[in-house]
Amino acid sequence: MKIKYLAIIAALAIGATACDDTKKPEPTPEPVQQQSNLSDKYAEYTLTSDISHLSQNEREMLPLLFEAANIMDQLFWMENYGDKEELMTRIGDNADLRKMATITYGAWDGLDGNKPFVEGIGEKPAGAQFYPIDMTEEEWNAFDDPNKTSQYTMVVRDENGALKCVWYHDYFAEQIEKAASLLDQASELAGDKEFATYLKLRAKALRTDDYLESDLQWMDVRNNNIDMVVGPIENYTDARYGIKAAHEAFILIKDQEWTKQLARYAAYVPELQKQLPVPEEYKKEVPGADLDLAAYDAVFYAGDCNANSKTIAINLPNDERVQLKRGTRKLQLKNSMQAKFDKILVPIAKELMTPESMDNIKFDAFFANVMFHETAHGMGIKNTIDGKGTVREALGNQYSAIEEAKADVLGLYLVTKLAEMGVYTNTTMEDNYTTFMAGIFRSVRFGAASAHGKANMLTFNYFQNEGAFVRNEEGKYSIDFEKMKVAVEKLAGDILKHQGDGDYEAVKAWLGEMSVIHPELQADLDKVNAAGIPTDIYFNMGPQVLLK
Repeated sequence: MKIKYLAIIAALAIGATACDDTKKPEPTPEPVQQQSNLSDKYAEYTLTSDISHLSQNEREMLPLLFEAANIMDQLFWMENYGDKEELMTRIGDNADLRKMATITYGAWDGLDGNKPFVEGIGEKPAGAQFYPIDMTEEEWNAFDDPNKTSQYTMVVRDENGALKCVWYHDYFAEQIEKAASLLDQASELAGDKEFATYLKLRAKALRTDDYLESDLQWMDVRNNNIDMVVGPIENYTDARYGIKAAHEAFILIKDQEWTKQLARYAAYVPELQKQLPVPEEYKKEVPGADLDLAAYDAVFYAGDCNANSKTIAINLPNDERVQLKRGTRKLQLKNSMQAKFDKILVPIAKELMTPESMDNIKFDAFFANVMFHETAHGMGIKNTIDGKGTVREALGNQYSAIEEAKADVLGLYLVTKLAEMGVYTNTTMEDNYTTFMAGIFRSVRFGAASAHGKANMLTFNYFQNEGAFVRNEEGKYSIDFEKMKVAVEKLAGDILKHQGDGDYEAVKAWLGEMSVIHPELQADLDKVNAAGIPTDIYFNMGPQVLLK
């Protein structure tokens, strides 16, 4: 899983060097202008990193990785919309709409319920382009092919109009072979042997649509300067069934010193699993203890991860077999995280939180909340308690939203437990809870079309029902810390039980009831929008930026 939130303050790992925001005068904020174009909801940010420590071979490898990532970008266009050039021709020379199409990879605003922004374009197909748009439920149910539920097949019509499955490596054969060849070439230049082996196995996986071996190998990539996530990864784009994985790529530059400092939290995961606030049958699985917490600068996003709201942390692999056997790697994208904190979260907090609450809005806390969000993805339960299969299979298209809600609230629960154990001391729980609340306002703006938006609406409404925060007459929010602590534990337990039960209809009904924006909150979000605060970011990035 990836979380769409995310330079790290050294205090997270080295408490003695903490930056105390309360001791520094705040800079005078620049006046915010009312947004006049659709694309104004995205603030520009340049992705770069210090690469002076890279070897000559590693520098030569980077252009190959950029080229392979660009191919993932092309594939995602086809999966999400179809023909990119046809859309751009249709839009014409409208610069704002062309920019929006580039950001959203199509004609629908993912931060506004997938509302079409190109004249004459209808609703976005729930299954994007993974299935025939005219496919009925009756056809799907009658379609007797076990490969139809694979994450890595396109469902198309044959020459007679009947449904058939085509593996990604066949459907996108030319592009896949080119990308795989680039990864093979890059593997010869990789300075780290584990990363080199991963690239070769990932090339093989692209050619076969069997990703297990390369996922397991990626778990051993620990001493690298450069990292890459590439392939069909997440299921967010398939809003019809939540089955099909969409292509994407990240190119990352590792911060070795920060990564060493973060490693100490990994050892506590097995013990934290035992302390989850649910009956034993919902936490009997033991997550792999081979946890990797690492800090990176992101230097390139492509495809699914670059569409609409941008990912700021990564928790992968998604394969439950790998998670149970080896755990996951949790990569914190510190430059992307800093961008969202500075450009979006702090301005929103100033608009909606009480002045007293602003003392508790800290980047350290934001970073910790995100880090433990990603840790929480690998915890809980992966298989339903009554043998219905995996939680992902049982909950289908409801899975992504409830999994993101689990990671949000369970991450906050983990921070709380580690603080009680004396392990986490870099911020106060008041900082973490208040910054978490400001983060809800940020993410709820992603809207009902986003799993992260739904997750945050569920959490907001649940916390409101539990009295975890107070809204004063001026429309400013503050935290009731004791009630929030209770609400965090209670909501974490409810979500974990829903996942373990695997009751699709119950989860659908719960999300349907709780993942809504009520008029009072909408009025507050309207104030944020009227202030011209961006909803998310987009990137100036690429070899021309990093390698200049």
